[in-house]
Amino acid sequence: MLKSDDLINKVKIYNKFLNPETLSKAYNFAVKAHADQKRHSGDPYVIHPVAVADILTELKLDSATIATGLLHDTIEDTHATYNTIVKEFGTEVADLVDGVTKISVLENQANTSTKAENFRKLILATSKDIRVLLVKLADRLHNMRTINAIENLEKKERIAKETMEIYAPLADRMGMNRIRDELEDLSFGVLNFKAKKMIKDRLDDIKEKNLLNFKKLSEDFNKLLNEKNLTCKIFGREKTPFSIWRKIQRKRTSLEQITDIMGFRIIMNSIEDCYNALGIFHSKYNCIPGRFKDYISSPKINNYQSIHTAIIGPNKRPIEIQLRTMSMHEFAQRGIASHWQYKSSEKVNSLTWKEYDWLADLVEILDKNENPEDFYEYTKLQMFQDNVFCFTPKGSVIKLPKDATPIDFAYAVHTQIGDTAIGCEINGKDSPIQSRLMNGDVVKILTSKKVSPSLHWISTTKTGKARAAIRRYWQYRENSKPLKAKQYNTTLWISLPDLPGQLGDVTTLIGQNKMNISSVEMVEKTKNTINFRFNLIINDLKNFTNLISELKQRDFKFKIIRHENKKTNAFTQKIFKYFKKN
Repeated sequence: MLKSDDLINKVKIYNKFLNPETLSKAYNFAVKAHADQKRHSGDPYVIHPVAVADILTELKLDSATIATGLLHDTIEDTHATYNTIVKEFGTEVADLVDGVTKISVLENQANTSTKAENFRKLILATSKDIRVLLVKLADRLHNMRTINAIENLEKKERIAKETMEIYAPLADRMGMNRIRDELEDLSFGVLNFKAKKMIKDRLDDIKEKNLLNFKKLSEDFNKLLNEKNLTCKIFGREKTPFSIWRKIQRKRTSLEQITDIMGFRIIMNSIEDCYNALGIFHSKYNCIPGRFKDYISSPKINNYQSIHTAIIGPNKRPIEIQLRTMSMHEFAQRGIASHWQYKSSEKVNSLTWKEYDWLADLVEILDKNENPEDFYEYTKLQMFQDNVFCFTPKGSVIKLPKDATPIDFAYAVHTQIGDTAIGCEINGKDSPIQSRLMNGDVVKILTSKKVSPSLHWISTTKTGKARAAIRRYWQYRENSKPLKAKQYNTTLWISLPDLPGQLGDVTTLIGQNKMNISSVEMVEKTKNTINFRFNLIINDLKNFTNLISELKQRDFKFKIIRHENKKTNAFTQKIFKYFKKN
């Protein structure tokens, strides 16, 4: 376990404003608070928070964040309270610890909460300060490194799946490629151990055979660039077993056919040197068509920058090359954590930074009481796609996901423009409002106060912000109508296990969601199940939505047989179509 002085010395290397007393105090507080606790492995529990703090130092974070790493489990698992942390370490650290605690609590409720709802709560807990998520990622990374100490296979797989579906993509969206790769690979080892072992064994063979070639090529590349007065640092880049597996599945190919398992990462002194080096490589070697990507002029949506190309090297072997500056390399490794600057103090105001606009958008969607399932869908659509850059008529740049439409563009500019859009001009020509936008397009949105956004747009839009705004518009219209005593009569078929108390549980669930049962009928009985038909009276569709979510969560088989109100509006019809589909 890392000692207190060693941890402090690691921080001092990059942060000259460090107050060592704070970290020393937090370290000793954690040791004392967790003194009697053990991990699944039997090791002292305090090893975990110290390891989390160590990961945060590798990201070169501020002392408040590292102190939070040391204290992140104290409120949840020890005698310490929020007020205790405030008294000992101040409000800033206490708020961060409290934010991480809230996320941990919702994780422990995983069996009684949906994945989408957990994700919603995570974003809300993070929204006040991005450092909460950074600590949580470090916490999850160490837990995944030690996951084999958990004997319950079902629990291990649940944690690994959650890591793969939530935490790894969030690390990717924050530009933290190293953490993303490790989280994915560790999860892959739990979810598909045999596949990972097979790929790893093959990688070890390839690595051993190509080591000498790699050293020779590194020397050749270095000499080639030096002859043109370009200095560089050359590193090897190796794909992880999971990234190889994903590529095999996506391209339906074999491991032997993947050509970019090993590659070169070349660090140049400036952007100009990157492009000069690219020209040198392309003039010396034949480049492979379709493998060139310029992420410097057009960064990925997570702000990743680099030039990727592939050439035919000696022995006619394809070689992948990445060209970037040191600052680009730092961002690729540490993501948004690389933006921490220690010029005069450690004070950080996370959500004021442009890099966090995506998080602010997610929080905006949440503030409008969006359905958690919809929110999760929006996030998956919005966060992890390549992007295109378009322009307003006045020259402002709008960044959108690949295949975005003028509708997405309109809502990106302003919600009101999206709500009143009736058409568009792309590069000065009248165009369909559902056209696919390309890099460099100049888009003018035509509006009218007399129109409303169409629900049909939802299926063609690519951004979560646009979809959320359209749904929100129709929800507002629905809610702003004069209140009438509406009732919806719905028949729900449910198949229950033939066990005592099952029917009572369902009726209780219906009552808790404030719906009335007009009648219930046993339709059929099989060897293991009994099928019931419930005739329900619904006064609020939100209650029905909640009921359906809980039934799904409990793995009950069910279907909505009919909805008897013929005059339901378009939005309501959409809801019921969705349930019938899913």
